[in-house]
Amino acid sequence: MIRDTSAQDRLIQVKASPKKKILWIGGAVVAVIVLAMVMPGITRLFSADASVSASRLAFATVQRGPFIRDIAAEGQVVAAVSPTLYATYGGAVTLQVHAGDTVKKGQVLAVIDSPELRNKLAQEQSNADAMEVDYLSAQIDARKKASEMQKAYDNARIDDETAARDFDRYKTAYAGGGVNKMDVDRAEATLDKAKVTLEHAKDDLGLDNDSATFAIKAKKLAHDRQVLLVQDLQRQVDNLNVRSPVDGQVGQLFIAERATVAKDAQLLSVIDLSALEVEVKVPESFARDLAIGMGGEISGNDNTWKGVVSAISPEVVNGEVAARVRFDGQTPKQLRQNQRLSVRILLDHRENVLTVQRGSFVDESGGSYAYVVRDGIATKTPIRAGESSIDKVEILDGLKEGDNIVISGTDNFKGAQRVVISR
Repeated sequence: MIRDTSAQDRLIQVKASPKKKILWIGGAVVAVIVLAMVMPGITRLFSADASVSASRLAFATVQRGPFIRDIAAEGQVVAAVSPTLYATYGGAVTLQVHAGDTVKKGQVLAVIDSPELRNKLAQEQSNADAMEVDYLSAQIDARKKASEMQKAYDNARIDDETAARDFDRYKTAYAGGGVNKMDVDRAEATLDKAKVTLEHAKDDLGLDNDSATFAIKAKKLAHDRQVLLVQDLQRQVDNLNVRSPVDGQVGQLFIAERATVAKDAQLLSVIDLSALEVEVKVPESFARDLAIGMGGEISGNDNTWKGVVSAISPEVVNGEVAARVRFDGQTPKQLRQNQRLSVRILLDHRENVLTVQRGSFVDESGGSYAYVVRDGIATKTPIRAGESSIDKVEILDGLKEGDNIVISGTDNFKGAQRVVISR
């Protein structure tokens, strides 16, 4: 049997070198420090519902100061008064102006040639003259008839007076025995006849005067009616000369030179350059706060003018409402139709208001909550938002001055209560 070397083995104790011991202790210290540094982050990470990179978000700080609600938009210069002129009668049209010409009120812009209308006027004028002659003749006839009836009345009155005197004489003579009773009766009958004749003559005189008056009045009414017809035709003939209703500039010509048009056809338009306005399109969300009479500013051509809202359309088109802003004061002379200008309408101005920069969070939350960022954690916080302007939102409750909130990108949070904001 061969013997092994186990009897010769012995335990030898190895001592660590001082250098390795120092390295081991240093590594342990570094590990503790690193663990202490990352522990809060690890704790926040596990206490949050999600983690989103800050590069995908936008932040803003709640501030206190002035709050101005206004509407800023591009507008287009339009004429507040821009009448379109129409043909009052059919015929061939001769234009007296060109597009862009400056015109004065009452100036003839076009002439319509209508022989038919002019001939009709001449005919009706002739009828009016004939009726005037009939009216004057009726007056003369009435005077002649009245004279005749007056003569008959006067004769009857004289006969009545003569018969009365004769009757008195016969009665006196009869009383003295100079005549018989038959002569007295005959004189009395003559007197009675004269009285009846006088009464009828008096009635005829009154009736004839009334009849003549009515006849004259009928002739006069017929003549007056004809005169009105002639005046209307004369007005139509005068309107064949199409005149400008305002001082301004010829806009658009709707017909060609010497064109034959029908009645009520469009001829041309006139722009009143002294009454220009600016038409703007306002988002529907702001239009509900817009009111006639609100002040604003109109700017362009290196100038700024005061303006006033003069009209608001009652309908919404493509999410916008049309409004017009007139110049508060004299209209600038250098403006032109359809020129583009900038418009700013002031809706509200208050001081010392808590606000934050406007962002998508208002639409995403409906103004009911916001994510407040503290120590890298965004916490969902109930708020109450007020009015909104182009760049700011009024904060009524839930936030305080100096709070930092996420104003854009909150859709990445998926409605989480707490979200870690990673760098």
